[in-house]
Amino acid sequence: MVDLTTVRAVPSAGLLTPHNAMMLFVDHQPQMFFGAGSADRAGVVNATVGLAKAARAFDVPVVLSTVAAESFSGPLLPQLREVFPEQEIVDRTSMNAWEDEALVEAVKATGRTKIILSGLWTEVCLVMPALSALAQGYEVYVVADASAGVTPAAHEHAMRRMTAAGAVPVTWLQVLLELQRDWARTETYAATTQVVKEHGGAYGLGLVYAHAMVDPHAAG
Repeated sequence: MVDLTTVRAVPSAGLLTPHNAMMLFVDHQPQMFFGAGSADRAGVVNATVGLAKAARAFDVPVVLSTVAAESFSGPLLPQLREVFPEQEIVDRTSMNAWEDEALVEAVKATGRTKIILSGLWTEVCLVMPALSALAQGYEVYVVADASAGVTPAAHEHAMRRMTAAGAVPVTWLQVLLELQRDWARTETYAATTQVVKEHGGAYGLGLVYAHAMVDPHAAG
């Protein structure tokens, strides 16, 4: 039953905002991309960088993590590193990022309880920290298109496992637009639409056209 006396034009407390969320990028590295076969790799890179630029546009705290960067998996994705050139990277030996004390401390230091999580591979390096963080009371939002598994089935079943445990599946563009949420929010309008133009595919091209041919302030 809906109590109409309590209905107000206010957002849900469950929505992601620049003030309640942080982003955790896990193992976006060459060796991990070599084995990622659940989606087009270029598409995963595009989504990952779009997500990273969303964090930068809204000043959302970010933790970057790699596994065995110098001995096996290689450096962080260069396009991701370019978005955060000065950001410290937490390198680990553990497949489960949540078993690395430095990483957990970095997440705790943000003071945020909603984790926007992405990485490679979905069935290993995402499932384990997602389940671990959920068990300790965090809310976890898994960015499906900025992540990939070894096979489509591996990615799909990993997403199902995390969802069943309470994680929320999202996409990078969904996160960006949820952070913006109102086109009248002028302080982040330009940054948001620029990210869409660069990484939003046909939607981005539509904005390019609308801004050039219709109205430079046309919204999404």
